[in-house]
Formats: sequence, C-alpha cells, structure tokens
Amino acid sequence: MARNLRATFLYVVFSIFFCAFLSHHYLHRDPAAVVSLPNITTATALNFDVVDDQNDDHPRRPPPTKSPPVPPITTTTITSTAIINHAIHENLSPAHHPKIPPQPSPLPLLLLSTVSLLLPDWEVLVIVSPEHTPTLMTHPRGYRHDDGQYLCSFPNGDISPATPAGVLHFPDRATFKCVLPERSRRRLPFPRPVLTKSRAPPPQRSSPAPEMLRWTYVAYDSLTTEDDVVVFAKGLNHRQGINREPSEFKCVFYRGDDVANGVRTAVTNSMQEVFRCQRPSELNASFPLFSSSSSSSSSSSRSPPPAGEDPERIKVTLETVLDKRVLPSVAYYNPPRKLAAKSSGRALLCACTMVYNVAKFLKEWVVYHSKIGVQRFLLYDNGSDDNLKDVVEELVRQGYDVNTYFWYWPKAQEAGFSHSAVYAKDSCTWTAYIDVDEFIYSPSWFNSSSPSSSMLHSLLTLPPPVGAPTDDHDHDAHDANHNHNNNNNKRSILTSNAEELASLSLGQVHIGCHEFGPSNRTEHPAEGVMQGYNCRKQLENRHKSIVLLDAVDNSLLNVIHHFSLKPGYCARKLSIREALVNHYKFQAWPEFKTKFRRRVSAYVVDWTQQVNPGSNDRTPGLGFSAVEPQGWPGKFCEVLDNGLKDLTRKWFALEVASSSSEVHNNYRMAWQR
Repeated sequence: MARNLRATFLYVVFSIFFCAFLSHHYLHRDPAAVVSLPNITTATALNFDVVDDQNDDHPRRPPPTKSPPVPPITTTTITSTAIINHAIHENLSPAHHPKIPPQPSPLPLLLLSTVSLLLPDWEVLVIVSPEHTPTLMTHPRGYRHDDGQYLCSFPNGDISPATPAGVLHFPDRATFKCVLPERSRRRLPFPRPVLTKSRAPPPQRSSPAPEMLRWTYVAYDSLTTEDDVVVFAKGLNHRQGINREPSEFKCVFYRGDDVANGVRTAVTNSMQEVFRCQRPSELNASFPLFSSSSSSSSSSSRSPPPAGEDPERIKVTLETVLDKRVLPSVAYYNPPRKLAAKSSGRALLCACTMVYNVAKFLKEWVVYHSKIGVQRFLLYDNGSDDNLKDVVEELVRQGYDVNTYFWYWPKAQEAGFSHSAVYAKDSCTWTAYIDVDEFIYSPSWFNSSSPSSSMLHSLLTLPPPVGAPTDDHDHDAHDANHNHNNNNNKRSILTSNAEELASLSLGQVHIGCHEFGPSNRTEHPAEGVMQGYNCRKQLENRHKSIVLLDAVDNSLLNVIHHFSLKPGYCARKLSIREALVNHYKFQAWPEFKTKFRRRVSAYVVDWTQQVNPGSNDRTPGLGFSAVEPQGWPGKFCEVLDNGLKDLTRKWFALEVASSSSEVHNNYRMAWQR
C-alpha cells in the first residue's frame, strides 16, 4: 500500500510539473496572439531605442555608404531614482491584430531614439526624438499616413502595426501610434517597443528594455512667455477644484537625462494641469539656455549655449519638494513661441476648439462663422485620422485663416484651452470657445439679407450688465478656482454688485445653448447640420463663452468653455433674444456613437465607465456601450426650430440644376462639395 501511495504521489507531482511546462511553452507561442516572425536577415530596422547595449553576438549591418549621416543617438529615459512606477487601470478587451503586409525591399539602416507613452485603450504613442525626426522626415520613403510599413516590436517578440500620428511641436517630433498586443498586457512593467520596418525579432539587449511612460503621470508640453514658463502636466492635481500648493513643487530644467544637476525654479501657480514657473535665466545666469537672438525677450544676463549644444534640447519637468519625486517628461523648454497665423495682424475675434475626426463638419463651421465675424480659427487636433489635414489645406487655399496644433494628449481639453490663451494671445483679441457642432446665432439677424462681420463683433461691445443672473454654471470656474493656498483674492466671474460693476470692464460673454436632437435623421445630412437638424430640447442648457484673452486670469483656469478672469473684469450673460448657440449634440446615430471613444475633458468620466450615471454630461436613456437605443431618431425633439435653418438657406444656398442625391430642392449649400 505504501509503495502504491509513493508511486501515486510521484506521478501527481510529475504531472503538475509537466502541465506547467506545457502551459508556459504554449503561452509564449500562442499563434492567435503573436504574429509569426520569419528569419529575415536583410530586413531594415528603424531602431528608435538605445542601441549601445546590444550583445556582440548580434552585430548590426552598417548603413550603405550613400546614406546620409545619422545624428548621434540620445537617450530619452529619465534615470532619476525618484521616479516610481504607476500602474494604470484600463478596460481589458480582446485585440485583433491585423495581418502584416509583405515586406518591401530592404532600406538603409537608421538608428533612432524614441520615448513611448501608454495611452487609454492600450494605445501606444511612440515619440521620435527631436534629433532624429529630421532624418525620418527626409527619408526617401517619406513620413506618410499611407506608408503602412512601420511596426512596434516588443521585447517578447510581439509586433503591432504602427501608423504616423502627427508631429509634436517645439521642437518638432514625429509620432507613431500602435496597439499594445494582448499578450504583452499580462506582465508589469510594460516595456517600451522598438519602432521598426522589420518583422524580425528586436536585437538582444544586455539590460531590460526601458519602461513605457503613462499618460496619467507625465509632463507633456510647455510654453515660454516673456515672464515665465507654463508647464502642462498630468498626475499632480488629480481632482477638479482641489489643487496642491505651488510651494509643493519645483520646476526642473535639464539636458539629456541629467535631472540631478538640472536647474530648479519656483512654481508660482498650480491649477488643474497648468503649472507656472519662474524662468531659470532669471535666477541663474550661469545656466545659458537661449541666446538673445533666439528669444523675443532680450536680457544681458543670457549668454549663448555651449558649442554644439542646441537650445531646443533642454527638457522641463516638475519635482515634488517633499520626497524629491521627479515627474517623467516629454516637454521641452523653448524660446517664447506664438501662433504663426496665416494672415498678419491681431484679429479682433478668433475661434478655438478641440477636434477629433471632424473633417466632414469643419467646412460648414468655418464658412458660417467667418461670415459673421470670426477672422481666425485655431484647432487643437486630438489625434484625428480622417482627412482633416486635407480639409484644412483646402480652406486655407480658399483664403480662410485656419491653424492646427497637434494635441494628442488624452482628456486634456481644459489644458488645451489654457494653452491657447497663452499661445494665441498676440494673434487674437477675443476668442470664442465653441465646438465644431455649435453655431452662434441671434434671432435679430433674421431680417438681414446677408451675413456681416459686425454681427458677432457687436456682441463684444455691449456694456457690462446692470446685474448678473445667478446660475450654477456661472460659478463653476469660481468654485473650481477656490483653493485655500492663494485664491482668496479671486473674484467670481459674474457679479451683481452695482458699484463694483461700474468699475469693471467686459472680459467675457456667455451665450446659452439649445441642444438639437437627431430630427428623424439616420445618417449625416449632406447639406450640413444646420439644414439637417431642426428639432431640439425645450430648455436652455449651459453656455459657451467668448473671452477677452487679456482678461484671462494668470492661473489659466477654465471650466465648461469659460475662463476665470483677472480682477477688474466681469462677464456678461446674454439673453436668448440677443444670441444663442445651436448645439447639434444628438446627431444621427452613426455620428453620435463616436462620442463613446473618449470624453476630452479631464474631469468628465468616459461613457464606457459605469460610474456617475446621473452626470449632466451623459445622454439620458443611454447605457455604457455604443448601442443605438430604440427610437433614437425621434429622441430629444420637443420644439421644432427652423430659425437658423431658414436663415442659412437664405444666406448660403446656391441654386443648381442637378438630379444628384446631395441636392435638395434645387439648391446646394456653399460648404457642400
């Protein structure tokens, strides 16, 4: 009996080890999760990572003699021991990996450096270093959205197709996006991929691959003004209305990855994702950053950078004073930068918005608003992959002043608007912060036979109010602004004190919104949203703003498209008889369901997350997935409103004789192709 028990025990132990071996073996060779990697000895690798730590057993083919010289490789990894790993929480969903197309003929070998960020929905953003972006952009095959040959190659052998995403500015850095393969999501930390044009496994490394940065904990952009440096960063002020003391942080300016020896300056403001810092040249003249010719602000204390040192290669980040924790950064310190508009002079009125895949809507929005007074448009592109660039170029050729700024960062609408208040200040006097599905309109314009630029301009010269209406939304910016550290002197953006009003200047105009429903539409109307949707909800909802940029508070705080103002300025809420915004919010389902991709506000929960079901941002009757509710075309229809529809038909309809399905009642709108 004892012998049988021992034999049974040994058999069980052996079976367990054998099963574990098989599980481990096939887990790492799952054909459904990993694309096969043939042994291609002549394939080209665009290795964007550090390459000086490769084993001698894997020599790399030298580039052909005719290839252009390659800039020296630089490391973008911050080596401070104070940086810690912050796990993220994402929705784990199956990923379907597209088939990799056949490889083209081998190309010259290029060795480039990158840094990678892990974004929501397992998307990876690969940022090419500024030193190597020019090499990539001038490559014979070019940096094209239709190239289709780039791959993200991960240390475990997984690969994922990579496509160009856009170019980050100041300095210029090419970016690519790919999806983290499902198998690579199973282990922490998530290693940085190598950007390549080869399906061969990445070169062997003598040390682990650097970890990817997280979009929730990173300094991602900066702007230099004449007086200070504005740093945009995630992960420090986590909740709306709760902002940490500026004294808790230092700004750090450093070269390469030498954070320890960087120059530290005081943080003067901490609000949302915006941190304002003293310029290092004002505190330490021995740390030369810019020559006097590279900045619009001259100072005798600034000296030229050392020989061979590019002034745009200085990075900036934030450090917590208490524990010396350094925030990972992809932001650079630059000379003061301003919007280089298509036309000269400072516009009286501009429009600014955050966009994602709005190419089909943009021309209608630009043409309409340009005719009633908007002179310049600034679009913060949140990673569009439609033909937005082509539409913008077409509008520019037609004489419209349309500018784009690549702003790929997730959930950073408020930060983007704060950025614009600094970036466009010298190019725009007033700026309307409205979305591409929103159109400003006044019932008083209906008797006008044609549009005029004075229509919107007249709203900016109205006297301050004799009293201010109270509304929950009117105080959102003030409430979010309330912070025990340095905001006791901040005023509400609206005031009802008559004596105080007499001494104030108009700094912001609020315009209420009417929200339109699908109006029995099942697809996007070819004639545009103003003609296609004419049934709305009865009650006014929230408001949008036109802001005097000189009046914006130094904190750059903004909430729901309106800003906190400096002392001495007030806001005026217009009545719906004076002006309103037609918000074509609930469109035909194929258009509306794209809102499930991601909410752009930093403080609004994505609709796919099963939290805050009663939020005003959510759509009544809609669940947590992009499933069309029953009866969607007829929803949100309480008032038939043809005001703007009839007005724009009178102004913009062109008579045509055609049987085309896009032509209705023998007319075509001016923005129709």
